[in-house]
Amino acid sequence: MNIKNLKLITSLLLAVIFLSSCVDELLNKQPPGSAAGDIITTPAGVEGILIGAYDRLTTKNMFGGALADDWTYGECASDNAYKGTSFGDQILFNAVERWETLPSNGYMANRWRDCYEGVARANDVLDFLRAVQNSDNPVPEPRATQIEAEAKFLRAWYHFKATRIFRNIPYIKTIEEMGGTLPEDVPNDSEGWEGIEADLQFAIDNLPATRPLGHAGRPSRYSAMAVKAHAHLYQKELSQARPLLDAIIASGQFELADHFNDNFSAFGNNNKESIFEIQIAVTGETTGSTLNNNRATAHQSGPVSVGWGFYQPSQDLFEAFQVTDDGLPVLNPEDRVPLANDMGIASSEEFIPTDHPLDPRVDYTIARRGIDFNGHAIHEGRAWIREQSNGGPYMTKKFHYSAEEMTAGFYRAGGWGARNVRSYRLGIIMLWRAELAIEEGDLTYARELVNAIRERARDSDPVMGRVTTYIFDGRPIEVDWDQPAANYRIEPYPAGHAAFANQENARKAVRHELRLETAIEGHRFFDLRRWGIISDVLNNFAVNDSKFRTFMQGATFNAPKDEYWPLPEAQLDIQDALTQDPNH
Repeated sequence: MNIKNLKLITSLLLAVIFLSSCVDELLNKQPPGSAAGDIITTPAGVEGILIGAYDRLTTKNMFGGALADDWTYGECASDNAYKGTSFGDQILFNAVERWETLPSNGYMANRWRDCYEGVARANDVLDFLRAVQNSDNPVPEPRATQIEAEAKFLRAWYHFKATRIFRNIPYIKTIEEMGGTLPEDVPNDSEGWEGIEADLQFAIDNLPATRPLGHAGRPSRYSAMAVKAHAHLYQKELSQARPLLDAIIASGQFELADHFNDNFSAFGNNNKESIFEIQIAVTGETTGSTLNNNRATAHQSGPVSVGWGFYQPSQDLFEAFQVTDDGLPVLNPEDRVPLANDMGIASSEEFIPTDHPLDPRVDYTIARRGIDFNGHAIHEGRAWIREQSNGGPYMTKKFHYSAEEMTAGFYRAGGWGARNVRSYRLGIIMLWRAELAIEEGDLTYARELVNAIRERARDSDPVMGRVTTYIFDGRPIEVDWDQPAANYRIEPYPAGHAAFANQENARKAVRHELRLETAIEGHRFFDLRRWGIISDVLNNFAVNDSKFRTFMQGATFNAPKDEYWPLPEAQLDIQDALTQDPNH
């Protein structure tokens, strides 16, 4: 079975997986029917169950679950993005954006369910593998060990996705591994790191350097290294993250993609920069299980108007892309100048976009007025936005299909498509390694790594099409397609630059680079938290943003309470072993 066709799993296997991963009780596994068990207690059956465990990577709920993209918690709870759309649409989201989420909020139950349904499926693989290996028809080695490694990678992944959101979680293994303890009796008495690291280390030790069975969606040894390094960064265990990051960089398995946008195009699926990505197919069974399918985030109006208007980048993020005349970032927010935006300006009214120098990645990340929208048309501003007063004047661009992708068949009518979710890529690994270099005092190496990322952005093709029409009222739009769409400038940091003159400045430079390089990819909130600067950044953001959007007036980020979300009340009601985060 090919990972690309996850949705084509047989109905029998899906039924068995559902029975053994009961949605209502989540962690209380129900025994599969004996007949079904006989059918799938075979090597082929175990492979099918494993495919079912991969299926949950795409998440069941795109809003409260947000498992694949982490857009709800990683971006819209940060200073990078807004929920968007209208105030009353997905109203539970409003509390997440304002850091006012209660245990009764259904989004908490969605996230918990999606994570632990994935855990249950991974444990099913291990249970059935054990049964098959004790039968007369075992899985041949080394494939059996690889299956165990893949299942443990997935089990660690789903727990990792849980501990990003909830301060303490139960780490659920198979009942046999837990010495007979039932899943519902496991307390949430830790962040789960010990179990995550152990499962990932098994994957590192037993997965090949290339993807098992040649399937792009399966993790390699380096995929497990990337996740384990990430886990160490969360715990501030820099010395343990370093050898993993170094091994990935030195492996020769990965290179930076030639063009920054190659990482956000279906044409770049599984490219040379990719370390692990979630596979999305265009079939009759494809559903809205991940935002990369694009319906949720698309404009409500305009040439690709199949969307609901969610996930709108913030003005703060837009202004972070400004650079000096030398093409270098403005690292201190207080030194940045306000950039023109069309908030409250009708498309039929004049608006002249900023001519301030900008990092060219801005217009591959943010869709804005007066700039080509992925080959479809020039963005006309407010007429395309569902409710500017609630979500601002921008939309995301990394999640939207280009005209070329749609023509090539990567997109299906109704808003779904086949662009993968790039979870880990070399560019991110290099910037993490730069973080470590700074803490170790090697500012030169940190600058070299950051410059490699900036040079790739500089050498990428910019968005083209300089627009000289400032009113969009149905008349022809004047565009010089031979000119870049905006005043783009980006250069590497020269030797001796103040940004790398000391550790404090270098931290700002690398953290800023991570923000620009990974904006709208689900990392920002978690990065701010692990850097220990989340309260200052988000409270400053709330004050400034409340001048831009009335929605954020009075919002306050309170640490440590708001650094994590509360456990879902519904789960506490059915699992006596769980205790609520005392901060909530």
